[in-house]
Amino acid sequence: MEPRSDIQEHHHHAHGHDHDHLQRHPSQGHIAPRRPSRQELQHINGWGADLDRKNRPAVPMERTPPRFINQPEGDPVQQQEKVEVLVSPERPGITQIFGTVQPPSGLSGMIRRLAFKSTENDLRHWLLLLLADRVNVVEGIADDLAHGKVPNVLGEMGIKAEMKHNPAGLAKKVAITAAVVGTAVYLMKRRDRDDDRYERSRYEGDRYYR
Repeated sequence: MEPRSDIQEHHHHAHGHDHDHLQRHPSQGHIAPRRPSRQELQHINGWGADLDRKNRPAVPMERTPPRFINQPEGDPVQQQEKVEVLVSPERPGITQIFGTVQPPSGLSGMIRRLAFKSTENDLRHWLLLLLADRVNVVEGIADDLAHGKVPNVLGEMGIKAEMKHNPAGLAKKVAITAAVVGTAVYLMKRRDRDDDRYERSRYEGDRYYR
């Protein structure tokens, strides 16, 4: 067991070392971490690589003063709808600003329209959107072939690398994709059955009350 004097000396040195990295916040009165200086961080490999503006890839795109430093008051002007924009049924209207780069089209667009008939708390909404993304990939490949371009599907999707370095992960992705597609198809069929059952019950009810 250490003598009491040694314990007190060890305790004093420990707290003295802590005070080198801590400083008392002037307004709140509690101990706050001290921000290390640049010199104390120089030993980290690569630290400060972007301090020089010439080493920043985005510098040619930067502006002085920065954008939106003086944000105008009020809501932005409503953007005009020149393409189809899908909106959640839970939202009254459309936002002032929205994207127009990828409007819904083809089979994937039909699936997305069907997805947006459901609310965002409905699992079918998200499963159908996932399915639409996968279908859109196939549509993109077909569009490339139609324009005489042969896409490098295995390379662009990283399948070759995964087959070589992560075959188990690739098998898992294939299984998950198949499960998502199967679940989406099942939910769509069940929804159709529910709609048919509802229509039959309403028709029979109308006949009963006539």
